[in-house]
Amino acid sequence: MASPAASEVYLIRGNERKTGIQALWNEIEIPPLAGKRVALKANYNSDDPFPASTHPETFRSLLEQILAAGAAEVTLAERSGMGQTRAVLENRGVFALAEDFGFDAVVLDDLPADGWERIDAEGLHWKRGFLIAKVFRDADVVIQTCCLKTHRFGGHVTLSLKNSVGLVARHDPDGTYDYMAELHASPHQRSMIAEINRFYPTDLIVMDAMQGFATGGPERGSLIEPGLLLASTDRVALDAVAIALLRFYGSTPQVMKGRIFAQEQIARAAELGVGVRSADELRLVPLDSGSKSVATEIRRILDLTG
Repeated sequence: MASPAASEVYLIRGNERKTGIQALWNEIEIPPLAGKRVALKANYNSDDPFPASTHPETFRSLLEQILAAGAAEVTLAERSGMGQTRAVLENRGVFALAEDFGFDAVVLDDLPADGWERIDAEGLHWKRGFLIAKVFRDADVVIQTCCLKTHRFGGHVTLSLKNSVGLVARHDPDGTYDYMAELHASPHQRSMIAEINRFYPTDLIVMDAMQGFATGGPERGSLIEPGLLLASTDRVALDAVAIALLRFYGSTPQVMKGRIFAQEQIARAAELGVGVRSADELRLVPLDSGSKSVATEIRRILDLTG
């Protein structure tokens, strides 16, 4: 799952999501999309506006880049954790965009049994393993967009690694086992979150940090306004930078204490080879003058507490 740009996190500041995402897209080396099947994971955990959910302009701008690059098939697949997925996607405007742009919007709660792939429990903290949506395993290219948020229900942060929970089944297709009940009751919740990421690749992750939640989360919290878009091919590097950004603004005790790469989501994902293993292995790349000073502060925090 490594890539030539796996240790780089790009930053850009500005009010225009469209131009910012285009600039990030042009900098990062992702596989050619012409004729390819692209699976897209956004953040539609609840029926709440940005920064709880993906901003409409972020989704539209990212979709425009994907289609302009010649993707043959684009599938947005989602499972909401707080609310009914179909209603969330409807109210967030996803189905309307699907009609306008001609992509597939898949409600993962409705997948038949053959739409899931079982991941065995060996070596994991999941008691019975889990089911992951095949669309993300079978796609030629996987692109994710996430938000900048803390998580008050045990995750501590909900960034790119935590966003992956939305592609795991809530229940077995026959309804006999509740994977999300296991996840949220487990003392190993943050390791279990990281473990999901071992079983699907990402070719690009865009984090919309124009605003974020520094406390609370995932659907509401204390609002901050970094005014940034970030992107990487490496979920661990991106999340480590996002945690440093939350520390810059001041966040929850769980986010603020200890070394970033000792935090359970980051540490377990790095251990599994999902991304970089230390702050020394990641490089910040500001793309405009407005993001340079922020990058300097983030680098300082990474050097001191990464």
